[in-house]
Amino acid sequence: MSSEAPAYRRMSVEARRAQLLTAAVDLFGHHRPEDVSVDDVAAAAGVSRPLVYRYFPGGKQQLYEAAVQGAAQELIGRFAVPPAGAPTGRLADALGRYLAYVDEHAPAYAALMRGASAGGPDRTGAIVDDVRRRAAKEVLRHLGVAHPGPRLATMVRSWIASVEAHSLMWLDDGRQPPLAELRDWLVDQFTALLVVTATRDEEAAAAAGRALAQETGDSPAGALARRLAPFLAAQGAHLLAAPAVPAVPDA
Repeated sequence: MSSEAPAYRRMSVEARRAQLLTAAVDLFGHHRPEDVSVDDVAAAAGVSRPLVYRYFPGGKQQLYEAAVQGAAQELIGRFAVPPAGAPTGRLADALGRYLAYVDEHAPAYAALMRGASAGGPDRTGAIVDDVRRRAAKEVLRHLGVAHPGPRLATMVRSWIASVEAHSLMWLDDGRQPPLAELRDWLVDQFTALLVVTATRDEEAAAAAGRALAQETGDSPAGALARRLAPFLAAQGAHLLAAPAVPAVPDA
């Protein structure tokens, strides 16, 4: 991948570091971490290899960690929205901010998520786990839950994993469907997961009850309820009317 670096001009320390980091983010976003070298970063930035090491003495691993750490901190901040209005409206706001970052900084996001899943440099997995943990904490805060039990915690973390997977597929599929449509669909998924979990878990039921009490007819949850009502009336009536079949005990 590398090529001979051209002559470079003088920059301030901050500007040069930012230039090198931008080149690294773009490379890591489009290639597997193991396929990127310090020489590649130098060539992309138009500088010499020794200059890269002057600003990043740890070489490729330090560059990679700096790239993904910047993306991680930005993503964590996208989930922080004021605790006002319907919970699903807040979630839509936070998710819209998150997806806007994915859209505007696709290489950085891909470097963060794909690097972790592919076993990138040592600390990448820990950085991504911190993003997930803090995102989950923000979501639970809007549900009024500080210390979730295992079912509710698993539900929220599984939804966040789904957001990450769909975000990467969205980039691969040419940013289709439109961002707003993807956002609304993912919020609907969260609402459905919460309601289903509430049927089997008292803590989730209490959280769902508090959240739904704050929803309105024009909130995302209200809109979902209006779409579901005729579907369930038409398709689910026979299920509600049919007698339950008792489970067969183990022999």
